[in-house]
Amino acid sequence: MTNLFNYIDRPSPIHRLTGATKLVCVLLWSFAAMTTYDTRLLVLLVLLSLLLFRLSKIRISDVSFMLGFTAVFMVLNNVLVFVFSPQHGVSLYGTKHVLFSLGGNYVVTKEQLFYHLNLFLKYLASIPIVLLFVCTTNPSEFAASLNRIGVKYTVAYSVSLALRYIPDIQREYREISQAQQARGIEMSKKENLIRRLRSASAILIPLILSSMDRIEVISNAMELRCFGKNKKRSWYMARPFTRWDCLSMAGSALLLAAALLLNYFNGSRFWNPFV
Repeated sequence: MTNLFNYIDRPSPIHRLTGATKLVCVLLWSFAAMTTYDTRLLVLLVLLSLLLFRLSKIRISDVSFMLGFTAVFMVLNNVLVFVFSPQHGVSLYGTKHVLFSLGGNYVVTKEQLFYHLNLFLKYLASIPIVLLFVCTTNPSEFAASLNRIGVKYTVAYSVSLALRYIPDIQREYREISQAQQARGIEMSKKENLIRRLRSASAILIPLILSSMDRIEVISNAMELRCFGKNKKRSWYMARPFTRWDCLSMAGSALLLAAALLLNYFNGSRFWNPFV
């Protein structure tokens, strides 16, 4: 089973940034990608995200499942946009350059293809950065960074527990699945999809029960240690902000400012090369 949303420890410049820095950068970067359809800026964001992904030393095989899932969703989204609104690009850019017709209202235009290109670039600009944040951020260090920038430590610790618990759930799911298959429950690709979904209940119910039991154990342990009694707490994984943290946040802020400025000069979120 592929590990999802799991911290991968590698010696890279991205790993050396604090968790709070990476969270701020992801938010600013995502806002920049979401607020504009300027192809020039989106291409720049894609190139920078691929460069950062390479610097992080995260291999494609480490996140292959999420990349595959994103690719399927991206293709499905573009297909559905064209099916339900084949002239959306024409209405956005105000011109119509027909390439060929598929019959009826389904006419392929340069404007529509350009709009789909921008949607594709938006995914490429955002997904690698989100994966980098998940794969390069130690949950305990991230909680300490959140607390340092003003988030209540009980909330920060809850976030840390959630991130650390995801790999445990995956491991337990794999163990329960192997145990149930040893008892004769078929979960391989040899079975059809309907029977595999029915068999999944034999895994999900024990997984839910064991998860609830683990939550109760953790809650009791934290309560016995008077967690939340004091207003402050110390952090073993706390790290100070460095010059690179400040430069990273400043660079992300500049990208967001560039997106807003381009929207202002373009007169809208869309850059129109057809006029």
